[in-house]
Amino acid sequence: MNYYLNALKNYAIFSGRARRSEYWYFALFNLIFAIVAMMLDKAFGTSFTIQTTAGPINLFYGYVYIIYALFVLLPSLAILVRRLHDVGKSGWFVLITLIPLVGSIWILVLLCTDSVPGKNQYGFNPKGIGNYDEIDEVGDYLAK
Repeated sequence: MNYYLNALKNYAIFSGRARRSEYWYFALFNLIFAIVAMMLDKAFGTSFTIQTTAGPINLFYGYVYIIYALFVLLPSLAILVRRLHDVGKSGWFVLITLIPLVGSIWILVLLCTDSVPGKNQYGFNPKGIGNYDEIDEVGDYLAK
């Protein structure tokens, strides 16, 4: 739960690195809260219905879910970019998801990949592994 709250606190920080566990715990709690929002939409009767020629189609989501999704849009994007930084990729690599199927699989593989050890162009390894190259900078980093 702390990872979820930290991601919300750092909602607009696109620099730095995010550990694998930080990203996946955020994704887990985000999924749980999204499901709860959908259940609240059903309970309150605020879920959307689409009228078609074959008859009405009841959707699983409504106003509560839409508000929640807009609330976590920027934090989700920020933690995704920081996770890509952790594996040594640019945040613009998110756009690879625009390639149907292959892009999504590639991003999933990157999100499951372990961190680049040591310092990279986006900062120190958040695990602390391999950060012993420059002792003074590591001490300053750990003091923060």
